[in-house]
Amino acid sequence: MTPPTSPPTPPSSPKGGARVKTAGPVEIRPGEATEVVAMVSSVCTMLALISVWFLLQVLVLSGFSQARDQHILYGQFRTQVAEATAPLGPVITPGKPVAVLTIPKLDVQQVVVEGTASGDMQAGPGHRRDSVIPGQVGTSYVYGRSATYGKPFADLDTLKVGDKIVTQTGQAKTTFVVEGIRRAGDQVTAPEAGAARLTLVTAEGTGFLHQLRPSDAVYVDAVSETGQQVPSGRPVGVPKSELAMEGTPGALPMLALGLALLTGLTIAVIAARQRWSAPLVWVIASPLAIALSWFTTDQVVRLLPNLM
Repeated sequence: MTPPTSPPTPPSSPKGGARVKTAGPVEIRPGEATEVVAMVSSVCTMLALISVWFLLQVLVLSGFSQARDQHILYGQFRTQVAEATAPLGPVITPGKPVAVLTIPKLDVQQVVVEGTASGDMQAGPGHRRDSVIPGQVGTSYVYGRSATYGKPFADLDTLKVGDKIVTQTGQAKTTFVVEGIRRAGDQVTAPEAGAARLTLVTAEGTGFLHQLRPSDAVYVDAVSETGQQVPSGRPVGVPKSELAMEGTPGALPMLALGLALLTGLTIAVIAARQRWSAPLVWVIASPLAIALSWFTTDQVVRLLPNLM
């Protein structure tokens, strides 16, 4: 007779008698996948909108903005010249018009503003504040952009010796004759006593998208045999941000503010899409996104080289 078999020993329980939970299939709440898709879609749409707007504003719309500023500045300066109140130095508020620059060969006519910081030059070519006003005895430096905000100096390096450059200030109309083009490291000759020199400065680059990737500055020197009187008290130097190929680090706080507002708007869009339809949300959010992108792009440009 076969002895009876004992029942199997039940598995021991963990301490405290707690039950062991076995892994089961992960449950997804109804609508959870839709929420994730909406969130990713909102972030990608916002990033695409900002990127496209940045390129559109820098390469296209900045030219319209600069043309508007030039129209306003020209009216202001013409009135000042007629009333004999145009600034002559030595200290002029940055952004104020100081001269009208004409380059017949390039079909360029631009109002020159005081200051060469990146923000000042969004309105037009800038006069370096530690140099004389164009047409005065000595050397006057005028910086201009080569690729953005109207790119007034885009073809500056095509000028030849003997080409004419004309400036109109509150003192006089002066005609300069180009005497040479140089790059960094080239020898510079001092102007003769009593002569006025005008040096135009812009950026140049090489390779793909060279205009948006400037690497060096190019200088066009022009001279007039006679110059106007120079008032005393001119600044002896300018901040680094006003030198050639420099940006303005002071724009960083405003850039951080713009990015923070864009981030907040993105979060608001994600939340709104949980309650309302996507078309309705974007109709409301798109103008805000464009306005914030415009503001943020302006701050980014201030950080980039002032000659770009």
